[in-house]
Amino acid sequence: MTGDELHISCITPGQEWRATSSDGDLAGTLQAWLRPDRRCALFFGPGPHHAWPPLVATAAADLRRDLYTEAGEADHAALAALTRAGFTRHRRESTCTLPVAPVVTTLADARLPAGLAAVSARDADEDRLRRLDDAVRQDIPGTDGWRWEPAGFHAETFCDDFDPETYLIAVDQASGQYAGLLRVWLNPAHPRLGCIGILPPYRRRGLAQALLRQVSGVLAVRGLAEVALEIDDTNQASRTLFTTLGARRTGGTVELIRRHRAS
Repeated sequence: MTGDELHISCITPGQEWRATSSDGDLAGTLQAWLRPDRRCALFFGPGPHHAWPPLVATAAADLRRDLYTEAGEADHAALAALTRAGFTRHRRESTCTLPVAPVVTTLADARLPAGLAAVSARDADEDRLRRLDDAVRQDIPGTDGWRWEPAGFHAETFCDDFDPETYLIAVDQASGQYAGLLRVWLNPAHPRLGCIGILPPYRRRGLAQALLRQVSGVLAVRGLAEVALEIDDTNQASRTLFTTLGARRTGGTVELIRRHRAS
């Protein structure tokens, strides 16, 4: 069966499309999500790769905007199908595993800078935490321009993987300013470092290391040996920090973009 034999239909306008064969069998699905940074991300459901180009072509005609998607760096069939669908490589991330014990040992003497305290996200003001999250994302490759809506932020933050002891906020005790955050999601498979971000006035003072030490201590007490994380390949500061702490690369993902060409 070739892509020419597929019928593409819109299930939800601007959100979901379906490919079926001439026999009516489901060949694939595609979903679109307009992220809080106004980037439109595409997600493919199970099905053969040959269904992707016609699905993307239909979605692109409907959405009329730049489209983003991801594939594993070793998934050559997916990358080839996305290239045929008009995507080009845009950004790369390394997937890493960080052992907890070396972090606890290496950062044993790390302390919060004078005048700063760490509180749980559970005890933070949610609106101020949301604005902090938006602010630190501006310096994270691939998330600049991110602005959460309150409802979306609440659902993302206080999801099933939220743990109050592994989501910390650094607070300037004199001004009450939120200075940075570190969150580790406790998902069923293994802990995942979702974000570590420090606002510019508080950088290069050891704050990130102090937050890492505190959260790693919690994980060690719970008997959790490793944390997964992703690092943009251009983020030299994060690569240096986590490599020094013993992180090892286990794979990677490629972000691709399909530019909208106005007719």
